[in-house]
Amino acid sequence: MVIKTIDANMLQKMFLSGASRIESKKEWINELNVFPVPDGDTGTNMSMTIMSAAKEVGQIEKPAMDTLARAISQGALRGARGNSGVILSQLFRGFTREIKDVEIIDSDILTLALQKAAETAYKAVMKPKEGTILTVAKGMADKALEVFEETDDLAEGLEKIIEYGDYVLSQTPELLPVLKQAGVVDSGGQGLMEVVKGAYEGLLGKEVDLTIQPASPARTAIPGQKIDTADIKFGYCTEFIVMLEKPYDQETEKDFKKYLSSIGDSIVCVHDEDIVKVHVHTNDPGLAIQKGLSYGSLTSMKIDNMREEHHEKLIKDAQNVAKAQAEADARMEEAADEPNKPVGFVSVSVGEGLNEIFKGLGVDYVIEGGQTMNPSTEDVLKGIEKVHADTVFVFPNNKNIILAAEQARDLTEDKKVIVVPSVTIPQGITAIINYIEGMSDEENGEHMRQEMEHVRSGQVTYAVRDTVIDDIQISEGDIMGLGDSGILAVGKDIKETTVDLIGHMIDEDSELISVYYGSDVSEEEAEELAGEVEEKYPELEVELQPGGQPVYYYIVSVE
Repeated sequence: MVIKTIDANMLQKMFLSGASRIESKKEWINELNVFPVPDGDTGTNMSMTIMSAAKEVGQIEKPAMDTLARAISQGALRGARGNSGVILSQLFRGFTREIKDVEIIDSDILTLALQKAAETAYKAVMKPKEGTILTVAKGMADKALEVFEETDDLAEGLEKIIEYGDYVLSQTPELLPVLKQAGVVDSGGQGLMEVVKGAYEGLLGKEVDLTIQPASPARTAIPGQKIDTADIKFGYCTEFIVMLEKPYDQETEKDFKKYLSSIGDSIVCVHDEDIVKVHVHTNDPGLAIQKGLSYGSLTSMKIDNMREEHHEKLIKDAQNVAKAQAEADARMEEAADEPNKPVGFVSVSVGEGLNEIFKGLGVDYVIEGGQTMNPSTEDVLKGIEKVHADTVFVFPNNKNIILAAEQARDLTEDKKVIVVPSVTIPQGITAIINYIEGMSDEENGEHMRQEMEHVRSGQVTYAVRDTVIDDIQISEGDIMGLGDSGILAVGKDIKETTVDLIGHMIDEDSELISVYYGSDVSEEEAEELAGEVEEKYPELEVELQPGGQPVYYYIVSVE
C-alpha cells in the first residue's frame, strides 16, 4: 500500500495509536530500569505524558492540522513526567512546529518534522547523553533524510526508519556501559520506538479507540502505586523450600524452572545441596506446590495475596494523600486574598513524615510524588500558582523531576521561579535550611546549590530482579543500599545493609547522620538501627525521624 500524504484525520489516528501502544507496553518498559529497584517508571512516565495529550487529541471531532498540533504539543508539555516524559514532550513540540501550518504531511514535511523534533529535544537537555532516547530520535531523523531521498512513499519510508530506530536502540548499551552491564537497552528509547510503531500501525489501518481516558494527575496519585490491582498478572506470591528426596541435577532444575515459567513469573529457583528455594508469582499456588512435592517434602511455605495487599495499601495511601492535599489546599485558600509575599517555597515529597518536615521548614506547598510517581509539569505549575509570592523556589528532590520543574518554570509568566536542582530528599532539606533572608534570589539559589554539595544521600530498598551492577552480584529480594553514585551495599538484612551503607558514606569530616524511616519500618526497628549506628559511631550525632516514604525502608543523609 503506497501512502504519499498524511492529513489531519490520519495524523489524529496515528497519534492515538502511538499512545495506545505505549500505554499497553508501559510495565514492560518499566522493567528495563538499569537498577533493579521497585520504582522503574520510564514506561509509566512516558505513557502518562502522551495520554495527557491523547485526551485532548481524542476530543477533537473535526481535526485540522493546527488544532491537532496545539493539542499534541500543549497536552504533552503540561502532562510531562520524569526526564523521559519531558524529552518526549519536547520531541512532540519540535515535530508539531513543522506541521502546524500545513494541510498535509508529505515526505519532505515529515523529514523536516523529525529533524526539528530531535533538535528541540537535544536543546531542552542541558547535558545531552548519548545512548538514550535522544540518540534513538536523532538516528530516526537522520535516517529519514536518507530514505526520503529515494522514495516519497510514507509507509515504505517509515518502515525503514523504524527498522533503523530499532538498530540504534540495540546499540545503546555500547554507548552507555551501565546499560550493557545490566543487560538492557535504554528504556526511554524503547518507549519512543513503541510510540512510533503504534503510529505506523495507525497509518496502515489499525483500528484505534478515539475515546482515550485522561491519566490520573499526580496530586491524587498514590505514592508507591505503579499498577492497578487488575493489572497484577499473577495474584499470589508463593514461596517454599523443597527438602530433596530424589536426584536433582541441572537438567531437573532446568525442567522445574521451565514449569514455573509456564504458570507464573518473578521466579527464583535456587539449588543448594539437599534443598531448593522457590519463589514464584502465580495465579494457582497449588500447581507450584504440587510440582515441588514431586521432588521432596516442603517446608517454610508462604503464600501472599498480592492483589489484596495492594488494594489495602492503595486505600491507606489514598487516605493519607487526600488528607495532606486537603490541608494544603485549605492553607492556600486562606492565603488567597493576602498580598504576595516576597518569597515562597514549593517542594516535592512523599510520605506523611517527610511532608511534615518540609512544612515545618517553611515550605508553602508540598507536591505529592517522588521516585514511584513523578509529578507532571502541570502539577508543578499548579504548585507554583498556589503560592502567593513574587519569587517561588522549587525543590524537585529527585533527578527525574528536575526537567519537569524547569519546564514549569519556563511556562510561568507572572512570577520569578528558581528551580534548585536537588536530586534527593536530604538535599532538598539542606537547601531549604540554608535559605538566607537578605540575600538576592539568585544569591540564595547559588548558596543553596553549594550547600547541597556537602550532603551525602543514601536509600535502602530491595531488588526486584537478578542482575550485576558494578561487578556486584544482586539477586531478587536482596536489600540494596544506594548512594549518590550507585550501589554501595547489598545484603539480606535491612538493618545490616543500612549500617553497611552508612559506613560507606561517612568520612573524617562527617558530623551528622540523619535517618528517615519508611512506611514499612516500625518505630522499634528504626530505633534499634539508630542505636546500633550511635554505638558504632559515638563521635557522630545521629538523628532519627519518621519519613513514612513507601518503597524505601530508610533514607539516610550524612553531613
